[in-house]
Amino acid sequence: MREKILVGLAGLAGLLLVRNLYVMLLELPDEAAQGAIYRIIFFHVPAAWTAFVCFFVALVASVLYLLRKNLRYDAVAVSATEVGLAFGAVNLVTGMIWARIIWGIWWTWDARLTSMLVCWLLYAGYLMLRRAVEDPTLRARFAAVFSIFAFVDVPIVWFSIKWWRTQHPGPVVWGGGSMDPAMYQMLFLNWVPVLLLGAVLTLLRMRLEETQRAVEALRQFR
Repeated sequence: MREKILVGLAGLAGLLLVRNLYVMLLELPDEAAQGAIYRIIFFHVPAAWTAFVCFFVALVASVLYLLRKNLRYDAVAVSATEVGLAFGAVNLVTGMIWARIIWGIWWTWDARLTSMLVCWLLYAGYLMLRRAVEDPTLRARFAAVFSIFAFVDVPIVWFSIKWWRTQHPGPVVWGGGSMDPAMYQMLFLNWVPVLLLGAVLTLLRMRLEETQRAVEALRQFR
């Protein structure tokens, strides 16, 4: 049953992505100021949103672990964090490509870019911390505390373009700015398959984590 759900979600995500790509590439017009490159927003922004959702799931799971001491919550936290890091990397890379075309540079120490990079490095540090601690219970406790600490940077990234006006454009999606209704709609429509993909990857990573824990438990009894 679980296999069928995963296959179904993955298939639905794939179908929606194909449909959305057709609309993006063949139906939506170029943006007046940026031309064709603006279409990267349909992956750049949903990747960031999905990463933040994953980090929030990791936060909730970490808090629940500290309260209930159930290692299953730790498995949820590490799985969501790894998937969130992958989508965070997509956001950073697509942002750099976009910046190269529009600004003429790959990177600038803008408030939004810098805070997102710091966020990514914090969660990468979370995974490094886990590898440094062998005891499962101690590892889960340290990781949970670190995950709660790392999440502090997520709202900083979110509000950075409101708090500091640097090179990154101001808010277009959530208040302020303007966007063609068809482009605005597609932004959210494409978030659906990206979010579904994030859910599938998280569930698959949880299965791997559970298998690894079972193997570790067997080794302890040998």
